[in-house]
Amino acid sequence: MSEALLERTEAEVATDLVRRIQAGDATAETELFERYSRGLLYMLRRTAGDPSLAEDFHQEAFRIVLERLRERGLEDPERLAGFLHRTAKNLFLAGYRKGVRRKTDGETEGMEAVPDPAADALHEAVRQEEAALVRRLIGELETDRDRQILYRFYIAEEEKERICADLELSSLHFNRVLFRARQRFKDLLEGAGVR
Repeated sequence: MSEALLERTEAEVATDLVRRIQAGDATAETELFERYSRGLLYMLRRTAGDPSLAEDFHQEAFRIVLERLRERGLEDPERLAGFLHRTAKNLFLAGYRKGVRRKTDGETEGMEAVPDPAADALHEAVRQEEAALVRRLIGELETDRDRQILYRFYIAEEEKERICADLELSSLHFNRVLFRARQRFKDLLEGAGVR
């Protein structure tokens, strides 16, 4: 991945993906999936509590979002990630409500296992604040290699082998560089008052 691509903001990347998907670029659809799939699936697994149900919502959310992007794009393309997450959450809530409507015998067994959507909204807001802080602190790291390796490995969720190839690092050297970058990042977190 080139440095120019790394310097692009999330809003720029999202806007570019939306534009390319609307133009019929199949590789942009693949990039969309690779960029957002892991985080979305993680959120759905925590929300749904059932891995197979989470996988269903995950696939359906991408199908709906891709259809929307192909047909008419987004009003605010820089908010692509939020649109994708809202679509998945709406699918979960619709499935939950449908299940509640079908339950006519008055039994509530198992209902306590379903997460409270309001509590999840608070959790999501806190998570977004924490993510913004992490991105800001990564940007404050002194060395470019520290910023690149932390961003690409933990935020962009790129494969280790790809990062090693781009930065010309062996697997062992990557581990050392990542360890040192994490230590420096930890120092920044502590300096910001975050445990």
